[in-house]
Amino acid sequence: MKVKVISILEDNYMYLLIEEQSKEAIAVDPAVPHRMLEIVKREGVTLTTILTTHHHWDHARGNEDLVKKIPGLRVYGGDDRIGGLTDKVTNEQELKFGAINVRCLSTPCHTSGHMCYFVWEDDCSDAPAVFTGDTLFVAGCGRFFEGTAEQMHHNLTKVLGTLPQDTKVFCGHEYTIKNLKFALKVEPENERVKEMLSWARERDDDDKPTVPSTLVEEFDYNPFLRLSEQSVQKFTGQTDPVQVLRVLRREKDRFSKPKDRPPPQAMLALQWGLLGPQGPAPS
Repeated sequence: MKVKVISILEDNYMYLLIEEQSKEAIAVDPAVPHRMLEIVKREGVTLTTILTTHHHWDHARGNEDLVKKIPGLRVYGGDDRIGGLTDKVTNEQELKFGAINVRCLSTPCHTSGHMCYFVWEDDCSDAPAVFTGDTLFVAGCGRFFEGTAEQMHHNLTKVLGTLPQDTKVFCGHEYTIKNLKFALKVEPENERVKEMLSWARERDDDDKPTVPSTLVEEFDYNPFLRLSEQSVQKFTGQTDPVQVLRVLRREKDRFSKPKDRPPPQAMLALQWGLLGPQGPAPS
């Protein structure tokens, strides 16, 4: 299985998974369809499937255009709001595309119908992969637009956190530097955070992506996965894991937000109510 990492828009990622024997391919969140088609043509593969993590336009915008251009293309997702949806999936549902296996993992919070996709290949020693959309980022997690801290805690600890530790994490946005800056504020003595921040800045200088990470790495530097660490609890003033997560997300929202920027829910309402589906991405 070959994974093409494709940078689009301001800081989004879409992905192309290629089954190398059949030369059939799966697109994940192809929000810029013409760019996806360019990659498909260049790789000499046939696009048969789209996996959509959630309905926000910066992840799902390209679906309808691709369905029109590619007869028989299937679009999988967990939310009826996803454009071009042909197959609605449920938690733990497994799909098979040649040697590629996909397990659909329901992770409601960023949106109520958010799905992550755990992917592995038959008879292959390579590490599996998970496509996490806007649930888990390198050194961060998504905003709680349509859910709660309890839901995100379940997503991170019971769903994604229990996958094999060598699982490669392919997230929906390049937020790594600002996530690590916040992680350093939370844990100023964490040497792995310092190392990762230096590495991420070098990658940025070379215009290279920071994905994928791995789950085992995320537990070293991602504060949203380190809820039982004394240093993280000290920063939040809480010990209950859900409360720690709730405070972390609130502080991250403040950390990321310019002083004149509306709060996250007001921002989302503005983007979708006034600017429509072509406005700024609600990431």
